Amino acid sequence: MSGKIKKIGKYVGLTLGSLLLVLAAFAAHEWYAKPFFIGNFANRVFVQYLIKSPEDLTYLGIFEQFGITGHNAEWNDDSQAAVKERTEFIRQTIDTLDSYDVSGLTDEWRVSVEVVKVFLGNPEQDWRFRLHDYPVNQLDGLQLEIPDLLLALQAVNTGKDAEHYISRLSKVGIKMAQNMEGLLLREDKGMIPPTFVIDKSLAGMRTFVATPPEDNALYTSLKSKMEDSDAIGVEAREEFLRAARREIEAVVYPAYQQYIDYFTALRAKSNSDAGIWKLPDGDAYYNYCLRVHTTTEMTAEEIHALGLAEVARIESEIRGIFEAEGFDTSRGLKAMFDALANDERFYYPDTELGRNQILEDYTQIISEIDEGLGSAFNVRPAAPLVVERVPAAREQTSGAYYNAPAGDGSRPGVFYANLYDVRATPKYGMRTLAYHEAIPGHHLQAAVQLELDKLPAFRTAVDFTAYSEGWGLYAERLAWEMGFLSDPYDNLGRLQLEMLRAVRLVVDTGIHAKRWTREEAIDYMLEKTGRAESEVVSEIERYIVLPGQATAYTVGMLEILRLRSEAQMALGDDYDIRDFHDVVLLHGPLPLTVLRDLVMQYIARKQSES
Repeated sequence: MSGKIKKIGKYVGLTLGSLLLVLAAFAAHEWYAKPFFIGNFANRVFVQYLIKSPEDLTYLGIFEQFGITGHNAEWNDDSQAAVKERTEFIRQTIDTLDSYDVSGLTDEWRVSVEVVKVFLGNPEQDWRFRLHDYPVNQLDGLQLEIPDLLLALQAVNTGKDAEHYISRLSKVGIKMAQNMEGLLLREDKGMIPPTFVIDKSLAGMRTFVATPPEDNALYTSLKSKMEDSDAIGVEAREEFLRAARREIEAVVYPAYQQYIDYFTALRAKSNSDAGIWKLPDGDAYYNYCLRVHTTTEMTAEEIHALGLAEVARIESEIRGIFEAEGFDTSRGLKAMFDALANDERFYYPDTELGRNQILEDYTQIISEIDEGLGSAFNVRPAAPLVVERVPAAREQTSGAYYNAPAGDGSRPGVFYANLYDVRATPKYGMRTLAYHEAIPGHHLQAAVQLELDKLPAFRTAVDFTAYSEGWGLYAERLAWEMGFLSDPYDNLGRLQLEMLRAVRLVVDTGIHAKRWTREEAIDYMLEKTGRAESEVVSEIERYIVLPGQATAYTVGMLEILRLRSEAQMALGDDYDIRDFHDVVLLHGPLPLTVLRDLVMQYIARKQSES
C-alpha cells in the first residue's frame, strides 16, 4: 500500500473515481480474502456476524444513527441450515485467527484476539450440543423473545419504523416455523423439556392468543410508540394499526396456536426429571456449559464444594446480624427470615400506589449511590438509566433484570423491577438489588462498555457471564464496603442475596450433576435463603432451563475480589481502587483468565513506576 500512497501524492491529477477504485480493490481484498491485518479481520468478522443477526443489530442500536434501519424489519434466520452455516463460519474464523502471527501485535490487540477466540467458543462442541437446549421455555423462550424485542427494543419514531414493526409481525410465522425444525429434531432424539416447562410455556401462549388483537401488547405498544412521535400523522397511525391487527390475527396468533397444539401433544412424552443429565450425552453437555459460563476449567464437583463453603460462610455472617438484633438464632435461617417476612414494616401495600412507590424508591436509591461513587471510580457512563416495571407478559416467570442502552443513545439503560408479588420485594433487599442491576452494577459496567470507542467494535458488544454477573455481585459488596448499607437490615438483604448466589452453585450442580429433583432444589433454597416461595420456584426453574449460567455469579465475584486483594497486597500504598476498577472496566467484558493477566500486568506496571 505504501507505493500506492506515494503515487497518489505525486500524480495530483488522479481522479476521485480512480481513488475510489483503488480503495474499493483494497476493501474487496479485506472483505473476501484473508485481510493483511488481524485487526481488519476481527472487525470484518464482527460486521459479517451482525449482518446476519438483525435482532442483535436492533439490540445494539448502533446503525440507526447512520440512517441504516432495514434490519429492524427482519428476524434472524433460525433454520437448521443457518445454524450449520453459522457453525462453519465460526470454525473458519478460528482457523484464520490461528494463521496470523501475533508476535508483533500491541498488548490490546493480543487481548482482542484472545477475547474473540473465547467468545466464539468451540464450534465442534457447539454443533455436538446444538439440540441440548429448550428453545421454548417459561423464562426466555422464543415465544417470549419475539414480543420482548418488539416491545422493549424496537423504536417507532417514523413511518418507516412503523413499517419495519409491521414487517416483523408479518414474518413471525416464518421465524416460528424455522424453530419448529429444531423442535422436531429434538423430539426425535429425546430432547424433551420437563413437564413443568411445557405447562408454563403453554399457559403463557394460551393467554397470549386469547387476548383480543387490539388489547395485545404488540398492538398497544405500537399505538403508544406512534402517539409519542410527531413524525407519524393520525391517518398514518390508524393505517399502521389496522395492518398490525391484521398481522396479529392472520400470522402471529396462528403461529402461536401451532406451538400450542404441538406442545400439548408433546406433553405426554415429558416427565418431571429436571436435570440435563437425562438428555443424551447430558453430563458432557453440562460440563461444557460450566466452562462456557464461568470461563474456567472448574468441574461440577469443585463448584458444588465451593458453593457449600460459601453457604456456610454467609450463614455465619447472617446469624451474627440476627443475634445482634435480638433474634433467636437457635432456629434455622428460614425461620429467622420468616420473622422478617411477617413484619409489615418491610413491605409495600399490595396496590398500584404501593407498586408505584417501589419504582420511585428504587430511583431514589440509585440516584443516591450515583452521586457518591467518586472515590471509587475514575470513569462513569454518559448513558441515562430509568426504572420500569417488568412487562406483564413476563411477570410470573421473570425476576428483575437490566437492558443496556442503545449504542446511538436513542434508548436509555433500563432496570426492570418485578412487582407481580410485592412480598418478593422486601424493603431491606431493594438497595442490593438496585446496586446489582443498576449502579454500580450492570448499568455502570454495560454502559461504560458501549462507550469504549478506542476498542475494536466487537469488544463493546461481547459478553461473558462470569465477568458481567460477577461484576454485578461484586458491585453489591462494594456498595456495602462504601457504607451504602449501614442499616443492619439492609445488610441482611445484601447477605440474603449473596446467599442466593452461593446457593445457586449448590442447586445448579445438584440438579444437573447430582440428579436432585426440582422439589429438592426448591426445599434447599427455601431453607437457606428464606426468600418468598414464588421467587424460589422461579429461580429453580430458571436454572433448569439455563444449566450452568447461574454458577457464574459467585465464581466471577470471587475472582474479582481475589484479584483486588492481590493488587492491594502487591502495591501497598501505591494501590488505588479507582485504578483497579479502570483495569476491570476499560477493557470491556473479559474471560476470567484474560482479566487475571491484565491485573497482573497492571501490578507489574505500577511496581516498575514506583
